[in-house]
Amino acid sequence: MPNHGWHDAAWSVVSVLVVAILGLLVWHLCVRIFDLPKILLPTPWQVAEAGWRRRDELLMASWVTFFTAAVSLMVAILIGGVLSVIFSQSRMLRRAFFPYVIFLQTVPIVAIAPLLIIWSGYEFRTAVIATVIICLFPIVNNITTGLESSRPEHHDLFRLYGASRWQMLVRLQIPTSIRYLLLGARISSGLAVIGAIVAEFFVSNGADYVGLGALMTRWQGLLQTDALIAALGMSTLLGLALFGLVNGIGLIFFSRYTRVD
Repeated sequence: MPNHGWHDAAWSVVSVLVVAILGLLVWHLCVRIFDLPKILLPTPWQVAEAGWRRRDELLMASWVTFFTAAVSLMVAILIGGVLSVIFSQSRMLRRAFFPYVIFLQTVPIVAIAPLLIIWSGYEFRTAVIATVIICLFPIVNNITTGLESSRPEHHDLFRLYGASRWQMLVRLQIPTSIRYLLLGARISSGLAVIGAIVAEFFVSNGADYVGLGALMTRWQGLLQTDALIAALGMSTLLGLALFGLVNGIGLIFFSRYTRVD
């Protein structure tokens, strides 16, 4: 059985690499066949060269964006967990406040980013606030669902032994919701990188730190398409890295709660 698992994993990696190579080949052929100028669409090799030339800037900006995304994800998990516990314990509060959580998800971050800058300034915290707003809904929605998904017979058993509401929450509902927490965190890990970059489009104009969003804005203004695509590739890698980090934490620390019976 373990060998079968490694076999499947190897084939998954190979298939991903094959698709990536085919995509790069089609990209290169399109540039050559249609004779596209570099400013419109550079070849993959030109993008790689631009990324290597600017590797110091890209690595520094990637670290800033990754740090912003990771901090924002942790804050969103903390706030979302507290809200979810409140919603699971009070239907009245859930009915009153849950629509506002949905409202945060539906409002475009580019529409409220200028307001956040006015209220909070060109600061790191402003980027975190904007990113948390983007990440919050999947976490609240999934954890609340998990807290309410424990089996009725388990609730009856706890009541039979005279468990208090607090004991039922800590010993039954929260362990049951761990699987849903990880699901929400996986979804929000990708959103965190997107939110951090979008926030940096606005915040980095007056901030001391420079993330990938600031680099993209600068290189877009200079019409450096090859460097811009290299930064886009780095943002994709950051999303994969944060997703893998969340998965790794789940496998290492919470595997006992995520097993399917």
